[in-house]
Amino acid sequence: MMMTSEQIENWADAMLLEYEEGRTELSNHKNRLHNQNLDLIGDKNWREMDVETQDAIERNQSDKTQVNSMIRDMSESMEWLETGRDPESLRGIEKSSVYQRNAMADMDIFPSLDIFPEERDLSESEKQRVIRVLAELSPRERQCFILHTVYSRSYAQISAELNVGKSTVQKYMERAKLKLRVVRLSYENEHISERVI
Repeated sequence: MMMTSEQIENWADAMLLEYEEGRTELSNHKNRLHNQNLDLIGDKNWREMDVETQDAIERNQSDKTQVNSMIRDMSESMEWLETGRDPESLRGIEKSSVYQRNAMADMDIFPSLDIFPEERDLSESEKQRVIRVLAELSPRERQCFILHTVYSRSYAQISAELNVGKSTVQKYMERAKLKLRVVRLSYENEHISERVI
C-alpha cells in the first residue's frame, strides 16, 4: 500500500516529536548524572575519595559520554527528517554515492554492453585520409594528439614524456583539434559539392 505525501509528512512529524521527547529525556538523564557526580565529589579531591565513590563517578562519566553520543545521533536523525537529506553529505552528494561510481568499474555487471567496438582494417582511402589529416599538424601537435587520443595519456603524462609544460601540451592539443576541425569541414564540403555535381 502506497502512502500519500500527506501521510508521509504526518509520519515524519510524528517521528520528529518522538525523537524530540527522547532527546529531552536523554538531556535530563545527562544532567542527573552530572548532578550525581557533583554530589559524590562534594568538597573532596580525587585522592580523598574511597574506591567505591571513584568507581561510581567513573561509571557516571562513562554513562554521560554514552548519553552524549545518543543525543548527537538523535539530533542528526532529526535534521535528516526535517531537511530530507543526510546532514553529513557534502554539497548534497551522499557519501554512499562513491559505491555507485565504483560500480561502473566492474563491467561484469553489464555483460550485454558492447563498449569496445570490433577492430576493423582501414581501407586504403581511409589510411590516406588519416595520413593527410595528421600531415596538417606540426610534429609536436601530432605527438601530443596521438599520445592523448590513441594512447590515452593525460596532459601531465605527455608533458613529462616530451619534457614540456602541461600548458604547452594543452596549447598543442587545442591547435591540433582546431586544425582537425578545419580539415574535417573542408573534407565534408568537398564531398557535398561532389554530390551536388
